Formats: sequence, C-alpha cells, structure tokens
Amino acid sequence: MASVMVVDDSLFMRNSLAKLLATNGYEIITAENGEQAVCHYRQNRPDAVLMDITMPLMDGLQALAEIREFDLGAVVIMLTALGQELVAVRAVHLGAKDFLVKPATPNLVLTALRNALR
Repeated sequence: MASVMVVDDSLFMRNSLAKLLATNGYEIITAENGEQAVCHYRQNRPDAVLMDITMPLMDGLQALAEIREFDLGAVVIMLTALGQELVAVRAVHLGAKDFLVKPATPNLVLTALRNALR
C-alpha cells in the first residue's frame, strides 16, 4: 500500500488522520511542521502528503514549494481551516493536487487521497 506523510501542528489532527489512514492500509509518516515535512519527504519519499497550511516554523505553502522543488511529481493535498479557501487555491497553483477544508470527513479524505494517487 502507499505511504502517506501527515503534516499538521495539531497532535490531535495528526493522530486522527494517521489512525484513519493506517486503518485503511496506508503506511504513515508524521511531521508537526513544514521544516520536518521537507526533511521527512527528502528522506522517505512518501507516495502522498496531507499537509496543513497554517503551522509554526514553516507554513504549508513554503513546505509545498520546497517539496515540489525537490520533486516535481510530489502528490500533496493541502488541509485548510474554514475561511482559508483562497490560500488553498494558491496552494493548488503552487502544485498541490487538491485541498480539503478541515474538519474533512473520513470518506472525503480517503477519496481525495485515492484520486490524487491515480
């Protein structure tokens, strides 16, 4: 099964997404900020990334740009809070495959991930 890196500064959100994905057969890598995400991506080359936009140290947009600079084929789905949709649209212009508004339903997360990995 595919490996997915879950990036979110909220421990609750990271653990919730990791549990959902692991239960559905995905291998999981986690990171709590953009800096860790870039480092883990370079080391592990996951098949996909679910990444929050608003995080300390390095936000999701900057991490997305660095990951895409390293790997133009990176599959990244951005997670955004309600009201940040314009920022998420910017992320899609930077190369994100999709964006989900939090809290996204488990079915929506799994569907978006399956579609992005095709």
